[in-house]
Formats: sequence, C-alpha cells, structure tokens
Amino acid sequence: MCGIVGLVGEIVVSDLIEGLEKLEYRGYDSAGVAFLRDSSLCVEKNKGRVASLKEKLSELLNERITLGIAHTRWATHGEPNDINAHPHTDCQSKLCVVHNGIIENFKELKKRLEEVGHRFVSDTDTEVIPHLIEEYYTTDLVEAVRKAVKLLEGSFAIAVIHVDHPDIIVGTRKGSPLILTVGNGVAGIASDVTPLLKYSKDMVFLEDGDIFCVSKGGFEVFDVVGRKKERKPTHIDWTYETAQKSGYKHYMLKEIFEEPSCVAATLSGRIKSAKVHLPEIEELQDLLASSKTLKVVACGTSSYAALSFKYFLENLSDVCVDVEVSSEFRYKRPNFDENTVLVAVSQSGETADTLESVRLAKSKGAKVLAITNVVGSTLMRESDHTLLLNAGPEISVAATKSYVTQLVLLYLLGLKIVELRDQWNERCTKLIDSLLRLPEVLDATLSRTEHIKEVALKYKDFQHFMYIGRGLGYPTALEGALKLKEISYIHATAYPAGELKHGPIALLGPEFPVFAIAPFDALYAKMKNNMIECKARKAKLVVLTSDDCEDVREIADDVLSVNSFSEQLYPVLMAPVIQLFAYYIADALGHDPDKPRNLAKSVTVE
Repeated sequence: MCGIVGLVGEIVVSDLIEGLEKLEYRGYDSAGVAFLRDSSLCVEKNKGRVASLKEKLSELLNERITLGIAHTRWATHGEPNDINAHPHTDCQSKLCVVHNGIIENFKELKKRLEEVGHRFVSDTDTEVIPHLIEEYYTTDLVEAVRKAVKLLEGSFAIAVIHVDHPDIIVGTRKGSPLILTVGNGVAGIASDVTPLLKYSKDMVFLEDGDIFCVSKGGFEVFDVVGRKKERKPTHIDWTYETAQKSGYKHYMLKEIFEEPSCVAATLSGRIKSAKVHLPEIEELQDLLASSKTLKVVACGTSSYAALSFKYFLENLSDVCVDVEVSSEFRYKRPNFDENTVLVAVSQSGETADTLESVRLAKSKGAKVLAITNVVGSTLMRESDHTLLLNAGPEISVAATKSYVTQLVLLYLLGLKIVELRDQWNERCTKLIDSLLRLPEVLDATLSRTEHIKEVALKYKDFQHFMYIGRGLGYPTALEGALKLKEISYIHATAYPAGELKHGPIALLGPEFPVFAIAPFDALYAKMKNNMIECKARKAKLVVLTSDDCEDVREIADDVLSVNSFSEQLYPVLMAPVIQLFAYYIADALGHDPDKPRNLAKSVTVE
C-alpha cells in the first residue's frame, strides 16, 4: 500500500513531488525521491507526508533532471522513519529502488546477501531488492532485474534506476499495480493513472510477471525468461482537473457532492425500454437465470454495498445471495464449481484478499464478475466479465461516491437477474423509474447539507456511537458506523435493531448516543419500538428517516431526513447523509478526512 512514480525525459524535481502528491492516498507515513544529478544518485527521504519532503527539497524543486523515481509509503516492515523510507540503494549507491508490496522471503534473501558482503541499513523487506540486483548486475540492467525477480516471493511493483543508464527506468510487477505511459518528451510509470495524465492519456497496464524498460522514446516489455511481450495502451478519459478539489475543503466533501453526477454516469446506457441493459454479462445470462445461489465477495465499504445487494435481490427473487468478507472467504474450503457465479466488488480493483478470492474461485471453475471503478485494474483483467462503476477517480481514503455507485450498479445487476429468471413484476418497473430519478433526488438530499452539519456538530464530543437498522437499513447502519470511526476516530458500532436486547443495549446511556436508520417502510413499526427502548435508557437519539415519517420527532433528539422514495432505494439516498454526518464531525475535531490515520485507499497487501 505504497505509491510509486517514475519519470524520464525533460523534467524538474517538482514533477516527481507533484506525482507523489497525487498518490498520497495510497500511504503517507514517509516519502522519498531519487534522481540523477551530475552523474550520481541524489536520494532524499523522510518520515512524514509529501509536504515535508517538498519543504526539504525546496531549493532543488526547479532543478532540471532527466531521470527520477519517487515513493510515498504505508509501512508494512519497519517503523515509519527516515531510514526505512524509500528509495533504497545498493552498497555502492549506484542503483536505486522503490517498491510497493511485501517480499515474503526477505529474511532468507537478506541472510544470503549478508554472507557475501552486502550491508543493510534499514529494517525493510524492500532493501533486499537493490542488493539482489547489484549482485547480478554487470552491464545489462534489465537482465539483472530479471534474474533478481526470479528469487522474490510475495507481491511487488518495483522501479529501478542506475547511474550507468541515465535515460531508462526498469521495473516489474507481481500482484501490485503498475502503469506506464509515453508522452511528448516524457515517459512515466506510476501506481495509478493520476500522476501520468499530464503527459498522456494512453496508459499501458502492466500484467503480473512483466519486466519493463521505459525511456522517453518508448518502452519494451519482457517476460521472466526474457521474451518480448506486446502490451497495448488503454485510452483514459479522465482529465487532470477531474482529480482536483475544485474549491472544496477536502476531496471527501467534493466526492460526496459528485454523487448525483456519478450515479447518472453509472446509469448511462444501462436502462433501455424500461429494462436493464448490461451487454457485458451476456455470456453469464444462462448461469444467472438458473443458479439458486449467487456468491459475492468484498472488503470494507464494498462488503456493505454487497450486503445491501443481498437484501435487495432476495426481496425481489428466489435467488439466495451469499455475501462473504474476502479475507475470510479465501481461506475456506470452496463448495462451488463451474456452475457458480462469483461477484467480486472492489473500488480499486487491487484489494489483495478479493483478488485471492477470485483466484480461488477460478481455480474451481467458477465464473467471476467484477464490480470495480478502475479500468485495467488487476481485478478487471483476472475476471471473466466486468461492470464498471464509471465514478471517476476517488482520492479520499474514505469511500463515498464509489459506495453509492456500487449500490446502484449492484441493484441494476439484481434487476437484470430478476428479469432473466422471469420474475419481473410491477415493482421492478417502478424501481426502474425510481433509479432514473436518483440523480435529481440525490441533489435534493445534498441541499440539506447545512442541517446535517448543524446536527453533526452537536455530537462531536461524544466518545461512542451505536448505529442500528433493520432490513436494508442494517447495511446502511454498518456503513455509517464505519465512516464515523474511520475518519473521526470516535468508536462506533452497528447492530441489527432487533439484536439490541441480546446484549448491545447494556452499553446505552446518556454518554452513548444512537443513530437509527429508520425510513418509513414496512419495518418502521419495529424500528420505532427499538428507538423507544433506546430512549428509555436515556440515550441521545439521532434518526435518519424519510419525509413521510411524521411521528419520529416525538421520540428523536434530532432528525435527519431524505425525500420519500422507493423503499428499496433508501440506502442510496441515505448514503450522503451518513457520510456528511461523519465528515463534519471529523472536520470539527481537526482530523483530515482524506487521509485518516493507519489507513490507505488501496489495500494491496494482506
């Protein structure tokens, strides 16, 4: 969970820093750069965020260079400090490496290298890489990297520069993303497309086992035995400006307000003649029409979107939807075969546990359908079929617009399955109409932001929160609790409201408020009883409901509401409310919601 950028061509040092700033969401406990200066390596790195490194390099930012690599780190081996920060060098400081991933056999390799005279200075797994390459290097850097990589076990994306080769970057990937591009006079490599968009919109998504050599004039890709491989570029429609804050205080706030337009993009072209149009899954239709069970794997926020999908589809059809957290699923004995469809949900398409779950499923013959936001991601390439969110880049670590678009796309998939199973009815037709209205109704929800902020600020000093819900409100409660704890650091937990009396209600009191997801739906009467139980324990009560629910104000301390709408789609309408509630508390407490402590956007290691 680190960010890599490398540039070769007519550049300045600040170009490397700018690239790192765009990757800081991938990790930010330390950062560093290495570049050629007067035929020698200049390496600067430090603990802390990219801004600290930028300040350290202030006098060099405008210096013209032709080659450099940079790295922003999220520690896995060795504490965050200056020495453990990347880049790492060999004994002679002639070659330099940045790395994302984990080298599982680094202790064994380190011992072997020390026995032949190599000296190590850090506690990282990464440092074995430059020393291995040094051991094999004579004059051919690509060959040395190829030989070194054959000894590495684990996951990695690696970029290497050498003083003897002032016009190339060499590297490889296995299990961690790496992308390259060649623009006008500048070539680049990075962990995602964002740092590269200013140079070109044509991106080459490297595959596992690829070894590359890139210069400003072009690139070559080889396999692990040295054979040339053809890799064609993918055109990316994102613009550089798309990933900027556009005047918002934080990316998270910007991305919440992008949700209506993102939902419109997700829906675009996918509803025709009042039916769902998903040509990407045409080859899966027979399986989806006949399978009694549909398996779904995901992590974090994506798992809550998947759970919402389970409630949605099971309420409309006879399909049993089996949702599992990827980190648990991958270690179970699989009970499926070639007649199984596995849906894998991941915003980044690089979530390690989800990828391993996909590989397990495919090894048993299952068909895999990916739900992801990133074109060319590992999940997209390794799955049989892919549905793209089309949400654009999400920079904030906390998922917002990706969650909302996951819900919408999964609901579209659910309706398509209902149609394929000949279970379509009037409810489904009404849901299609409601889905098409979602962008405008989400706009109406966001127009209530000031009231959400006002309520949120009342609760910023509490140390605990309990979220409750029933039916489709339960996954929403789970996501609300996750958002609050991950960006405000307030302890928050979530339960099905019917479980209160089985233990959680013992926690409640004046210092333990409750956030209830309680739209005026078929389960509202049950929810009302649970809310009264909470008030009887003197807990403060915030209720997120729908406008047509009038009696909730009799029991709630504070009410947040959304437009009255289709019961099945309340999770979408309520998402920005729970997100804004958490955002304003975090901001009031002085926390950066874009970069919460101990977290990274793409969890590419176990």
